[in-house]
Amino acid sequence: MNNCIFVLMNAPSLLKINSPFDLRKISESQLPLVAAELREFIINIVATKEGHLGASLGVIELTIALHYVFNTPDDLLVWDVGHQAYGHKILTGRRDAFHTNRRLGGISGFPKRSESNYDTFGVGHSSTAISAALGMALAAQLDGNFQRQHIAVVGDASIASGMAFEALNHAGVTDTNLIVILNDNTIGIDPSVGALKEYLIKASLEHVPNSGNIFEALNFHYSGPIDGHDIEVLIKALERLKSIKGPKLLHVITTKGKGLRQAEEDQVKYHAPGKFDASTGELLPKSLVVLPPKFQDVFGKTLVELADQNLTIIGITPAMPTGSSLKLMMDKYPTRAFDVGIAEQHAVTLAAGMVTQGKIVFCNIYSTFLQRAYDQVIHDVCLQDLPVIFCLDRAGLVGEDGATHHGIFDLAYLRCIPNIILFSPRNEIELRNILYTAQLGLEHPIAIRYPRGRGRLIEWEQEFSVIEIGKGQPLKEGSKIAVLSLGTMADNVTDAINLSDSAISIAHYDMRFLKPLDTALLHTIFKKYAVIITVEDGVIAGGFGSAIAEFAVRHNYTNRLHILGISDAFSEQGSIPQLQELAGIAPANILEVITSYL
Repeated sequence: MNNCIFVLMNAPSLLKINSPFDLRKISESQLPLVAAELREFIINIVATKEGHLGASLGVIELTIALHYVFNTPDDLLVWDVGHQAYGHKILTGRRDAFHTNRRLGGISGFPKRSESNYDTFGVGHSSTAISAALGMALAAQLDGNFQRQHIAVVGDASIASGMAFEALNHAGVTDTNLIVILNDNTIGIDPSVGALKEYLIKASLEHVPNSGNIFEALNFHYSGPIDGHDIEVLIKALERLKSIKGPKLLHVITTKGKGLRQAEEDQVKYHAPGKFDASTGELLPKSLVVLPPKFQDVFGKTLVELADQNLTIIGITPAMPTGSSLKLMMDKYPTRAFDVGIAEQHAVTLAAGMVTQGKIVFCNIYSTFLQRAYDQVIHDVCLQDLPVIFCLDRAGLVGEDGATHHGIFDLAYLRCIPNIILFSPRNEIELRNILYTAQLGLEHPIAIRYPRGRGRLIEWEQEFSVIEIGKGQPLKEGSKIAVLSLGTMADNVTDAINLSDSAISIAHYDMRFLKPLDTALLHTIFKKYAVIITVEDGVIAGGFGSAIAEFAVRHNYTNRLHILGISDAFSEQGSIPQLQELAGIAPANILEVITSYL
């Protein structure tokens, strides 16, 4: 970074660039200095404010070249996943607001149409950019606009997804002004996997693929590979492609984390490293205080423990082995744990196929990403009643990743599917025990949802016990009001009750299972308490509270029922406590509702 600071003394100031129009006024020879400033700016902000780092550092030169060559926003630029779009945001008028990135009330961590006309498409989930850009290009043709350019910037991990292939297949039979930039750095969040990755590895700056490669077979004009950190080369290549008709693909070789040694050397850790020293790149030291485990680690460690004893256990994840902690099993049992790449649909049906052959399959997918495989859950798993074990990490509000990543819909979209069991552990021990119970053998598929972050228990590695399917638990007796919670919302309810001056009047039940509901327990509750409050960290529409309301109507109960959960709106970014407060499910919110009925 010291060399970078020396160079910046003579560089065009980033403070003068408020839009790509300002960028285009700078001479091409000065652009490498702009790149140095932009890279340093991102490092300095992310070091203290946190966020995604490596992906954006790897496309600094490409970002500058794209906005320099193309007439954005008239030419339409679509990023595939916003991890790589920080430089784009800074160059398009959001430099001064960049310190608010991913914070409550601040700018989004991902491109967002409502935030800027330079953000042509919202991209929090991967592999959508080619389809979106092709749709824009076809619309331009229909409008008689044959000059506008449409550019999709796609990572090598994203382009291997089924949706990206579907878009390439369609684009190849059009004559649209579409340019796909393949940003090839051999890594997504974890290292890229699959046969296409192996093919791309053979393509380097020294080894140009033979004609007739996979992209040319799809009728794309293929160019590259070229050095994605050489602005002059990038500009020449992009200028040339502007004049070529039909779909084009430019293969660009980049280094994720470029410009920060540690980010280049440990690309997984520095994808989103947390706080670090901007001058040295070293991560800030962790506290030596013993903390409760992350739920993902409870899953990962428990699965390895179970796999030691049960040789039929298989683990599957779509491109999130580190984030889900399935990597622990991949390291110990590499032939029994599979990272299938960014391919959620394939992951679900692969799991179903293995189950038909007697395997016990744990399919670990972030809640928000299971949305991408909904038909497979219905058609390939639940319709055939195959006991796949879905482990839904990042359920509920996830924090700073915002609207694209909150796992708030799973309760509602899974509850309506026949045959599936829905379980939410309230703590680490419950998660551990349901994993143990599931691998003993179930008659139906099960979805186990648990949140991002840490639990509250230090002593969680206890002897296994079987959880009875469909049975809730009373946590506290009371005389007037019953609060029903699902999953870790039990902690918020407990905190609320502990703050109340009338705790003796408040009962608390952990229902555990949304499906099947513990109807015997519910009958007891409805007969004893006049007021019933439900608390969930999912959407109210169709969720846990809705299930309780349906039960009440079905059995002609007229108790007062108050449902707390996420309203009918997309939750934005912010810390989890902030978002829970806004949603009305923080302890103080719950206490206020309880008090209103006392």
